[in-house]
Parts: sequence; structure tokens; C-alpha cells
Amino acid sequence: MRSPRPLLLLLGSLLISCAGSPPPSPQASAPTQWDHDWARGAVFYEVFVRSFSDSDGDGVGDLRGLTSKLDYLNDGNPQTSTDLGVDALWLMPVFQSPSYHGYDTVDYERIDDEYGTAADFQRLLDEAHKRGIRIIVDFVMNHSSSQHPWFVESASSPSSPKRDWYVWRADDPGWTQPWGGSNRTWHEKNGAFYYGVFWGGMPDLNFSTPAVREEMKRLAGHWISRGVDGFRLDATRHLFANGPGDLQNDQPETHVFLKEFGDHVRGVNPRAVLVGENWTTTPAIAQYFAELPMNFNFPLAEEILNGVRDGEAAGIAGKIEEIQEIYPAGALDAPFLTNHDQIRIATVLKSDPAKLRSAAAVLLTLPGAPFLYYGEEIGLQNGPANNDEQKRTPMPWDASPTGGFTTGKPWFQLAPGTANVAAQTDDPGSLLSHYRKLIGARKSSKALREGSLELLTSGVKSDPVLAFTRESPGEKVLVLHNLSADAVVAGPYEGDGTDSIFSTGEIVVMQLEEGGWNVNLPAGASGVWRVK
Repeated sequence: MRSPRPLLLLLGSLLISCAGSPPPSPQASAPTQWDHDWARGAVFYEVFVRSFSDSDGDGVGDLRGLTSKLDYLNDGNPQTSTDLGVDALWLMPVFQSPSYHGYDTVDYERIDDEYGTAADFQRLLDEAHKRGIRIIVDFVMNHSSSQHPWFVESASSPSSPKRDWYVWRADDPGWTQPWGGSNRTWHEKNGAFYYGVFWGGMPDLNFSTPAVREEMKRLAGHWISRGVDGFRLDATRHLFANGPGDLQNDQPETHVFLKEFGDHVRGVNPRAVLVGENWTTTPAIAQYFAELPMNFNFPLAEEILNGVRDGEAAGIAGKIEEIQEIYPAGALDAPFLTNHDQIRIATVLKSDPAKLRSAAAVLLTLPGAPFLYYGEEIGLQNGPANNDEQKRTPMPWDASPTGGFTTGKPWFQLAPGTANVAAQTDDPGSLLSHYRKLIGARKSSKALREGSLELLTSGVKSDPVLAFTRESPGEKVLVLHNLSADAVVAGPYEGDGTDSIFSTGEIVVMQLEEGGWNVNLPAGASGVWRVK
């Protein structure tokens, strides 16, 4: 039997070298380069299909329901302003799974029966692409379900042909989860122990096994060939474990395999994107840009929420400074506010309208490809508890008892509060309208979409105003966010501030006789101006 993966402290590099593809010959052509121009500056929208829209009344959201709501997300007509205007969707797991959440896959080639058929998925792709919406899907390759046929076969006998598709050993070394707590990561089955960093129902695949590596690359190519525009890669920092504690995170072998995987995806379609979920520090995230073109910015999300909540810009500015210092040049950042694993921002900010607008404005004026979590644009609150289901409640489309989500009984109760799409659609002062205007402003300005960022706010000195410029060839914009509950005068700034792209509140621009201009920013106000 192959030695268990986590014991390969000294042999890991050798095994990875043996497991990977052979090196190219000297005559081999140069590898295909990534082509991600479409993603730089794009706005992504995270969708939990189960909770978005139910087409058949069984209480579970499905692909047909999502397809029916595409015009809400982007109707394909840049002249209209009644859609949200997002450029891409990230679908949380849609492959066959025994759970409500789908992060324990039993068939990586089959759409979950509760969500629809292969034809339903293809129609979603086709209709989205008609509107200029790209779709990436959650690809959960760190682990499978314990019900997956691979694991059933692997667990059946030490001599099973798939025994080394998972990580087995004769005893439990007593490791616990690397993010803290007392939950163990080795689980007993048929007299042996297998590794599963999350829980026993999701055993980790063994990426030291060449056949596993090849199968995951094949599956990625399969979905890209069917029209998928890329993948969100779940739990990427846990692909390899070499010991207890932090040795279950960010191991060298992980980076080696992700390069191999990325090279394969790029060869199939260089325009496909890979977004890594690496919930860790900025320096550790920065290392993943060597293999993955995009990575979620968890530390920045935390600073945005803290800064908006506390009315203090220094923490956000300090994190941006760190990112600019550590991230490689040209890195395609993926900023966000909250996601399906976190308490919703509306609950964190106590549904304060000014703070919700500020958070949105900060996010959508940053570089990279910002991600919105479904319902954020209407101020959807968390459920009354903190378990994951309460973070993933059905989307309220109207004020009816079932929120217009289903004609039956919703799979989970709706979140508290009155936020719904119908109440905000035609209200120019609503949070939904605010998001639409922000995304429209982003699309109207190359500097906001793709430009560099120069901070005007110190990362070490208290300041209620987050100020920076964004600049691309031919365009420079000034961005100001007053995060405080008081009006402030910001400036002076050089140039002429009369060309406004976006503003909230009664902002007053004051031209100075000696040149330049000041800005009177009401509490919670944001503004963007082209600088002449």
C-alpha cells in the first residue's frame, strides 16, 4: 500500500515530481498564456442555486429558475438600467451530492437532480452567454463525498485499485483541524483511518496519486468543453497535508499541483478563469498568484467591513498598502464583502442604509474583479442563527409569504426583514438602485474597471475618508468615501472636479481661487470624478 500522503515529509517533492506530467522537450512550443482581459474589472455574482428561484414549486431553487432571472442580473442590453449589470456568475456546487450544500460530491459529471438536467444546465449557459454573462462553477476537488463510488471502492479493501485515491493509515495520529478547535482530521473506517480535513463525510483525495491528478484535470476539461467559463476552486490550501497543525495548510506540493492544473486548464481554454479560495493572510494568498490567476481577498473584506462599521478608513488603506507591496505585478484581485460562509453584511452592519451603501461603493470602486453575494444588493439579512443554512436563505423577490421564491414551501425559512427585489426595483433611492448605478459607473470608466490605484489616505493615521485615484491611459478618476457619521470637508485636490461619474448624498464641490478644489462630503457619502 502506498505510504499515506501526510507522512511524506521528506519524499513529497520526489513524489510530486514523479506524479506530474513529464517536462516538455526542448522543441516543445511555448505554453499558452492566460487571456483574462474580460475578467479584469468584471463584476461577479455568487449564486446558491437552491436559494435563488424555484421553477417547479418543490421549494428548491433550480437551474430553470435561475435562467428565468437572468434579465434581472444582466439583460444583455447596455442601454437599459433596470438590470443589475453583472458580468459573470459563480454557481455554488451544482454537481450530484447527498447534501443541501453540495460540497460533498458523488458525481463530478452529473448535475444534481434537484437542480435539473444536463439540458437545463446547457440552456442556462446558452442564455447567459447570449446576454454576455459568463459562468464559473464551484469545483470541489480537495475532497469528495464519502458516498462517492471512488471512496466506497477505496474503503472496501487495502488491496483496492483505488485505495491510494484517498489517504489511509493504520492509526489515528490525533491531528485536529488547522483552523482551531478539537475536531479531528483522521476518521476510522473498516479498521483503518482516512484523512478528511473538514469531516468524515468528506474524505480528502490523495493528490500524490497520478491517477487522481489526471482525473481532476480531465473533469475540468470536460466542463470547459461544455461551455463553462472557469472554476471557483474550493479549499485550495488544503490539497496536501504533511503533519499536524499548519502542516495541513499551504504545502509546497499544493503549489506544484495547482501549477499543473492551471497549465492544463489554460491549454484547454486560456480565457477560462480559476479563482482560489485561500482563507488566510495576505502574504500567504500572494503566493498563490504564481499558479492561480485570481484569489479571493479575505483580509481586505474584513478590513472593509470593519472600516465601514467603525467609520474609519485607515485599516482599509493599510490593507491596500500591504496588497500593493506584496501581490505580484498585474495580479487580478477578487475583492468581496461577505460570502456563503460568513454572516451577511446587512446583519453585520445592522441594516444601516448609509453603511450598506458605503460598503458597496468601496467594493465597486476597487481594482480587480469584485464579487457580490446574492441578496447583498437588496440588503438581505442573515437568518436568526449562525449556522450555514441561515447564511444561504431563499432570495426574496417580493413581499409574499414565500418571497416569490417558490409557489410551494421553501426548503428553508426566509430571512427576517422586509428586503425584497420588488420593493426596490423602481425606487431610485433603494440599495438595489445604488448597486445598479455603481456597476454602471464602473462600466462607464476604464480607469475604474482596469486602472491602477494610488492611495491618498494614510494606512497608519486615523481618517474618516478613504481617498484614492484610479488611472488608466487617457483617464484618471478621484474616488472619495466618507465612512463616518458626520459631514467632512476633504481636499484640496488638484485639477477640476466638475466631471462627476457617481455620487451619493448632497455632495458639494468647492473650486478654490488658488486652484484645485475641496469636497464637502455628507455622512456616508461617496463620489467619483474624472480629473481634468
